[in-house]
Amino acid sequence: MILIVDSGSTKCDWIAVDEHGKQLHEKIRTKGLNPAILKEKKLEKIIRKNKELEQFHQQASQVFFYGAGCGTERPRAILSYILKSIFVNATVDVQEDTMAAVRATLNHSTEAAIVCIMGTGSNCSYFDGQKLHQRVVSLGYTIMDEASGNYYGKELLKDYYFNNMPEDIKVAFEHKYNLEADYIKYNLYKQPNPNAYLANFAEFMFLNKDSEYIVELIKKGIRVFAKHMIFQYKDILQSVPVHFAGSIAFFSENEIRDVAKELGFSVGNFERRPIEGLVNYHTKAL
Repeated sequence: MILIVDSGSTKCDWIAVDEHGKQLHEKIRTKGLNPAILKEKKLEKIIRKNKELEQFHQQASQVFFYGAGCGTERPRAILSYILKSIFVNATVDVQEDTMAAVRATLNHSTEAAIVCIMGTGSNCSYFDGQKLHQRVVSLGYTIMDEASGNYYGKELLKDYYFNNMPEDIKVAFEHKYNLEADYIKYNLYKQPNPNAYLANFAEFMFLNKDSEYIVELIKKGIRVFAKHMIFQYKDILQSVPVHFAGSIAFFSENEIRDVAKELGFSVGNFERRPIEGLVNYHTKAL
């Protein structure tokens, strides 16, 4: 049997299928496994402590892992080593989350498209029908990741503290979250996964999309993302669709379409959770 895994920084989905492509178990969820952020012991602990995954430690013959933080060689090698030490009879293939987005959103396996991720983090690549091309190497959540969950979390917190929120939105924000400065700083600087902590605030936007302030905040992030990432491919942008994967993209579809019309590019498919598309992709290959 094979395990197909799709991991962001916040959460990680696992699906097991047999040699005929039949799903063997309900989707299993663990915390996110980002090897660029978490230490080896933490990554291993997250996997080993999940009781539902124990049954597959011996059974799995292949593990296909797609994850945030796996875009460079060292983090990819670290995670591959950990997975091989746990799933002892399996061959392991670790790839970056961008490839998961590609395989989950394309209309067919050789379609050329620009593929964007907007989840806890963000990224953008071009798939030419055979190979993946990335013109910007992401430096992560501190200085990149526009239009991601952690980007919007930072923007909301800054607007709150700089008094740039409408009063009704400010009151609602205060009601939903602990906004004491010491508490925020503790989570940002003393706890693991500050990007996931920031991304938790993004939910607030989608609960308050009747606010003009919120809609414009969403569009502002998409415009910056388009300028910095999508328009890296301006030489091919008019000839291919732009697909989107991730929860932020899924819940911002209307705003993305508005910005795309404004900036002049064609929007393709939206996939909230790439794991379903990955299952289809790998079961076809069985």
